[in-house]
Amino acid sequence: MSNNTVRTRFAPSPTGYMHIGNLRTALYSYLIARANQGKFIVRIEDTDQERLVDGAVDVILKTLKDTGLDYDEGPVVGGDFGPYIQSERKDIYKKYAQELVDKGHAYYCFCSKERLDSLHKEGEIGAGYDRHCRDLSKEEVEKNLADGKSYVIRQKMPLEGVTGYDDAIFGHIETENSELQDQILMKADGFPTYNFCHVVDDHLMGITHVVRGSEYLTSTPKYALLYDAFGWERPVYCHLPLIMGKNEDGSVSKLAKRHGAVSFQDLLKNGYLPEAIVNYLAFLGWCPKDTTEEFFTLEELKKIFSIDGISKAPAVFDYEKLAWFNSHYIKELPLDKFMEMAKPYYNEELKAFADDERLAAMVQTRISTLPEVNEKAAFAAGLPEFDSQLYVNKKNKTNADMAKSVLTAVIPVLENAEQWDNDLLFALLKDFAADQELKAGAVMWIVRIAVSGMAVTPGGATELMTVLGRDEAVARLKTSLSRL
Repeated sequence: MSNNTVRTRFAPSPTGYMHIGNLRTALYSYLIARANQGKFIVRIEDTDQERLVDGAVDVILKTLKDTGLDYDEGPVVGGDFGPYIQSERKDIYKKYAQELVDKGHAYYCFCSKERLDSLHKEGEIGAGYDRHCRDLSKEEVEKNLADGKSYVIRQKMPLEGVTGYDDAIFGHIETENSELQDQILMKADGFPTYNFCHVVDDHLMGITHVVRGSEYLTSTPKYALLYDAFGWERPVYCHLPLIMGKNEDGSVSKLAKRHGAVSFQDLLKNGYLPEAIVNYLAFLGWCPKDTTEEFFTLEELKKIFSIDGISKAPAVFDYEKLAWFNSHYIKELPLDKFMEMAKPYYNEELKAFADDERLAAMVQTRISTLPEVNEKAAFAAGLPEFDSQLYVNKKNKTNADMAKSVLTAVIPVLENAEQWDNDLLFALLKDFAADQELKAGAVMWIVRIAVSGMAVTPGGATELMTVLGRDEAVARLKTSLSRL
C-alpha cells in the first residue's frame, strides 16, 4: 500500500435498517476515495452485542450493491487487513488496550455496577465517572486481577490543557481536557467499545480519511488522544453536516420517522429508484464547483466530488425535491425496464393492464414515484359514474348541454376513423371542431371527460383513446352520451 493512497471506510453497526444518514456517509466516503483513485473499505462494527439485529449485515451489503457503492475490501470480498467484522478481532483490541495500560495511558477499573449506578444517581448532571481506580497501585491491580475481579479498561485522560484537531470541513476544533471523561475502552465482557476499536481498526487498516456525522465533532478529541498515545499518525477527519427534517410548523429538527421514510429500504418500497436516491443524497450537504447541473450518475460524481464542496450547514431532507429527482430517472428508464419495475405496484384492479405498452408509455412520463401508476392509470380500469358537472370548463365555455351535442356529432366521425393513432385522432378532432365552429380545446375537453369520467387524467383526449383502443373508446363515448 502506497503511503499516499487515500483509504476511506464505511463502518456501520448492524442494528437495523440503513438510515439515509448512514447511506450518505457511505456515499461521501466512497466518492472521496474514488475521486482520489483510492480505496473504499467496508467494516462491520458489531461490538455492541446487545443491539445487534439478525439480517442487518445482509441489509447493509445489499444496500451498497443496490446503490453501486462497490468496495475494495470488506466482508465477502476480503482483503489484506481483515477480518473486517469487529467481533472477529477481539484479541487484537485486547493487545492494544494492554499496550495503553503499560504505557500509562489507560488503567484497570474494578468498580462494581452498583457503585457506578450510585455515582450516576447521586452525582451532578454530566459528572460522569469519578476516576476512583485511576491511581490504584500496581500491587492493588495485580491482587484484584488474581482474585478474578471483574474489570473494564478506561482511557486515562489528561486533566489539564486542551486537545484539538483539524477537521477538513469544520476547521480547528478544541476541547478542554477537564471536560473529557475517562471513557471505557474494553468492557467487562471482553468486547471493546466503539470509542476504542474504531481507532485501532482505522490505524491497522491504513484509513487516511475518517468520514462521519458532525455529532462526533466533540468526541473526536478523545480519539485524537488515543492516536497520540500510541504514537500513530492521525487521519484526516471529515465531519458531515446533520440531516434535518421539516416539521409541520415549519421548523426543522433531526430527521426522524415522523418526517417520512428515513431508510433506504423504505424509500425503495415507496417507489424511489436507487439512482435518484444516490443523486439526491450527493446534494444533501454538498455542491459541485463551476456548474449548476444537478443530475449526475455515480460515475460522473466520482469525477467531480471534492471535500471542499461539503457544507458545514445542516441539510434539510426535502421529499418533494427527491420526487423531482426520481421523476427524471423514471423518465430515463427504457420502457421495458419501467414496466418491469412498475408491475409490482399495480393494484388488483389494474394488474391486467400492467403489460400494456401504450398505457405504460403514457404513465411513465407523468409520475414521480412508482406507486403513482395506480392514480395515473386508473382511467383504464373502466368508466366510472361521474357528475355531468365535470363537462363544465369556464375557459373553453363547455357544459353538459354542449357535451351532449358534441358527443352526438363526434361519435360517428370517430367510429369511421381510417386509423386509430394519436396524431390522426388529434387532427380528426381538430378538423371536427373547425367544421362545428367550436374551439378545439372545447371538443378535446368534452371527449376526454366522456372517455375517462375523471377530472384529471395522465393525457389528453386522443392519448387516452389511443390507449383504450377504438372499440373501448367508442363504447365509453356512447355510454357517456346515454347518461346525458
